[in-house]
Amino acid sequence: MPNRLAHETSPYLLQHADNPVAWWPWSAEAFEEARRANKPVLLSVGYSSCHWCHVMAHESFEDQPTADYLNEHFVSVKVDREERPDVDAVYMEAVQAATGQGGWPMTVFLTPDAEPFYFGTYFPPAPRHGMPSFRQVLEGVRSAWTDRRDEVAEVAGKITRDLSQREIDYGSTEAPGEEELSGALLGLTREYDPQRGGFAGAPKFPPSMALEFLLRHHARTGAEGALEMARDTCERMARGGIYDQLAGGFARYSVDREWTVPHFEKMLYDNALLCRVYAHLWRSTGSDLARRVAVETADFLVRELRTTEGGFASALDADSDDGTGKHVEGAYYVWTPAQLTEVLGEEDGGLAAQYFGVTADGTFEEGQSVLQLPQDEGVFDADRIASIKSRLLEARSQRPAPGRDDKVVAAWNGLAIAALAETGAYFDRPDLVEAAVSAADLLVRLHLDEHAKLARTSKDGQVGGNAGVLEDYADVAEGFLALASVTGEGVWLEFAGFLLDHVLTGFVDESGALYDTASDAEQLIRRPQDPTDNATPSGWTAAAGALLSYAAQTGAEPHRTAAERALGVVKALGPRVPRFIGWGLAVAEAYLDGPREVAVVGPSLDDEAAKALHRTALLGTAPGAVVAFGAAGSDELPLLADRPLVDGEPAAYVCRNFTCDAPTTDQERLRTALSR
Repeated sequence: MPNRLAHETSPYLLQHADNPVAWWPWSAEAFEEARRANKPVLLSVGYSSCHWCHVMAHESFEDQPTADYLNEHFVSVKVDREERPDVDAVYMEAVQAATGQGGWPMTVFLTPDAEPFYFGTYFPPAPRHGMPSFRQVLEGVRSAWTDRRDEVAEVAGKITRDLSQREIDYGSTEAPGEEELSGALLGLTREYDPQRGGFAGAPKFPPSMALEFLLRHHARTGAEGALEMARDTCERMARGGIYDQLAGGFARYSVDREWTVPHFEKMLYDNALLCRVYAHLWRSTGSDLARRVAVETADFLVRELRTTEGGFASALDADSDDGTGKHVEGAYYVWTPAQLTEVLGEEDGGLAAQYFGVTADGTFEEGQSVLQLPQDEGVFDADRIASIKSRLLEARSQRPAPGRDDKVVAAWNGLAIAALAETGAYFDRPDLVEAAVSAADLLVRLHLDEHAKLARTSKDGQVGGNAGVLEDYADVAEGFLALASVTGEGVWLEFAGFLLDHVLTGFVDESGALYDTASDAEQLIRRPQDPTDNATPSGWTAAAGALLSYAAQTGAEPHRTAAERALGVVKALGPRVPRFIGWGLAVAEAYLDGPREVAVVGPSLDDEAAKALHRTALLGTAPGAVVAFGAAGSDELPLLADRPLVDGEPAAYVCRNFTCDAPTTDQERLRTALSR
């Protein structure tokens, strides 16, 4: 039986193309084969940088006897959750409903009608810690399929019916107000970890979307507690092992409450979101640490994740060769005191161990330590530390590097475009803005078809066959809107409008609720719909934010109305589960503030005084403010209409809720107008 993954574009699927398992990609043909052969379907879902996915692949899918058993009794389907988030979401909902937990690898057994009847995640090759072996699971499922088919059909039918009948408590079509946002702040305060920053216990994930809400809430209301939680969490993360102290960039999460030991994979979406958070924290506070981390993270994105075509790759693996041919999690990043001394010499090695918290016992495994910046670091010579970091980075570059998932995901590139555009504008780094423009060009050139419909992924300049989902349309629109504000180029606003028109026609129902897949997308056993954040903003609330910004830039009433109605779910969920709807809360802050509309005009885009006013506008902290920049008399952006120079000088116009301030030529007055 052939393995059919060799011609896929997903790096994760290609990792399994040489397995002896006769894998199929997700396709109608796979389920037709299951019906023809009267076999159940094994659905295995993961992603390329998933540590336990690699482990299960090595233990089971590369094992010939296991593969022989699978090939004889099952039709095996492999799915990259990053390519098909809709498939992943539907079956993960079933796994969580049945077992109370979920994760990857996800292992689900389906009927030939794609109805699930047995679930799990990782299964070991031999019974372990109360878990059955994978072979025992396969034998049990085969026995049930052969001997108790009616029971299997009944279970599958019931699960599918239960899933299809689940309804989201949408709440209302009214956006949240002061009461709900204050309630959300109170909820976050209750869950806050005042000793270590962040929320809840281990494992601890970077709360990017909640941090954006806290910064916006402080900007709008002056609530010092909100700023303190955001500032302290950002500092703790930046000093922890979750942040790469040598090269910049954040790992996926910390396995402990102290941010010390990360799960070492580095994801594009985390770093894009956190780059923007730290840039916004600097904008609010002027923090040197926030500035450094924002710039270092932006540089990490461009240096290590940029693809040849100008987009951004999805991830760097957690595992790498430890120098013995064995792939080990974190091998690329950890150090012992002896290794520091070997690279730096006795004196600088001792200093580095003190500075980065490297101990004889280690903070990780086998006496190794993750580099961090302990809170009591003391005073160190900056030039000497810079030299130490440079030499350690050079030595680390000689180690076998983690693998890179070169798949370009539209949504995550949209997040990166927004982060790089803003960071480049704030810190006078036109190279970062250019990197954002290049990624946007790639999305337009490769991912958008002639009807402005968006493909989810591409790799090596070849577009994938999977349709974009709601988060793709929303996050790419968000990136394009940020580019329009930073560059003054109206084409990005136009492209954002094309994408958001598809949101209105294909993803919104008559109540104002949004679905994760378009109305004309492949029909699964349930149409996925989830307004809560996961590792990224939910498509639902990301769309609300992009719709609101687009309406502020253009005056488009249907887009504003759709944003208001979409925010109804934030009114329902914000006070109850604020950690899981942080981006929706951030959008609601923009809604309550207007958002403000700023038009900056000058004699030309190259005029220095006009550029200074433009940068001041971009640095305004008013939540969700949109900025248009252009030459007086230009029709490049709608907000520029009827905005003349003032006494021949560049001027800024600030409007909010259909009311405009007097135009100003003074940067300080503009700064004041865009603050609380």
